[in-house]
Amino acid sequence: MAPRPRPIGAPGQMGVDYEERVDFARLREYRMSRVDQVLEGSECGAFLLFDFYNIRYTTQTWIGGALGDKMIRYALVFPGRPPILWDFGSAVKHHKLYSRWLPDENWRPGFLGFRGAVAPEAGLMREAVTEIKSLLAEAGVAGEPLGIDIVEPPFLFELQRQGITVADAQQSMLDARVIKSPDEIMLLNQAAAMVDGVYQDIAEALKPGVRENEIVALASKRLYELGSDQVEAVNSISGERCNPHPHNFTDRIIRPGDQAFFDIIHSFNGYRTCYYRTLGVGSATQAQHDAYKQAREWMDAAIDAIKPGVSSDVVARVLPRAQDFGFESEMAAFGLQFAHGLGLGLHERPIISRLNSLEHPLELRAGMVFAMETYCPAADGISAARIEEEVVVTDHGTEILTKFPAQHLFIANKY
Repeated sequence: MAPRPRPIGAPGQMGVDYEERVDFARLREYRMSRVDQVLEGSECGAFLLFDFYNIRYTTQTWIGGALGDKMIRYALVFPGRPPILWDFGSAVKHHKLYSRWLPDENWRPGFLGFRGAVAPEAGLMREAVTEIKSLLAEAGVAGEPLGIDIVEPPFLFELQRQGITVADAQQSMLDARVIKSPDEIMLLNQAAAMVDGVYQDIAEALKPGVRENEIVALASKRLYELGSDQVEAVNSISGERCNPHPHNFTDRIIRPGDQAFFDIIHSFNGYRTCYYRTLGVGSATQAQHDAYKQAREWMDAAIDAIKPGVSSDVVARVLPRAQDFGFESEMAAFGLQFAHGLGLGLHERPIISRLNSLEHPLELRAGMVFAMETYCPAADGISAARIEEEVVVTDHGTEILTKFPAQHLFIANKY
């Protein structure tokens, strides 16, 4: 019998000369090899990418915050060639200085109008499409479809007006991103390790009189101190707000005996967490313990079903039906008992649920990483338990990245 591999590492954030950690050059090479593979297997001559996770995957660049979702950055990807990126303003000069993995001429300034703030009549989109069309002709693929992941309608109309046939590139890009390399898995594990520590801080701070938003502030501050590059969201939910699940936070004051759950979504070097934990505040009722026990049983059954080569409908079938926990349909209950892929994006492949997987299953493969979520309302009508584990599918089964205790309901500041 072969020895069990060593656990996935979370060695630290610094580069050092005495341990092998994340090799970013190897990471870039792996990601582009995956894109080349799906592009060559598609009907397209090139991909034009606007999805900022796809842009990061192919160009290894990132602009977040106010500019990350404005549809002004786009990358043109040909098989076996370095991608061309049109970026915002001075970012182009910065790439030329610090992102030396692409030729200087592949970093280009571009601007399409801030999602319509500059009207299409100004001609920015027309000029951009004309430039793209000339590059397609230069590469000898002008007669082949151009794959696009997401797009503004006026830009799509301009492509069509200039005679460019458009195909769907998002499905291909999600296929490329679904199998994570060891470097990607290490980054995902490091991101989870940061949240492990934040949950310890939350457990110590979770006392009567603290507000939900204060927990959000604590988590956000601590994550940035630990090296997060984006705190995307922190759900903070307590007391009567637990059932039904609102997926947000308020200024509610946390009270003795509350059941409270939190979801911490952040990224380290782009790789994300989605990491729920439920805690009792000082004490817990039998109804709260019972709900947690049920949520844990559902979680353990799902994880036990996850193996390489297993079809995702097998996992979905062990999850409870919507009617088992108070919903009229799988659509109404979606997001409470499911799994979603993790990577540069929060919701990648695979998506496993009774809503989609029973009729359209996919095969689970080694290298997939996803977050498995369960939820159980309590018999008191207001409390609920929420658990989430980040799972890596390996050749020998699964590994769990999320380490903060979750086998039993954790009581913070017990009295």
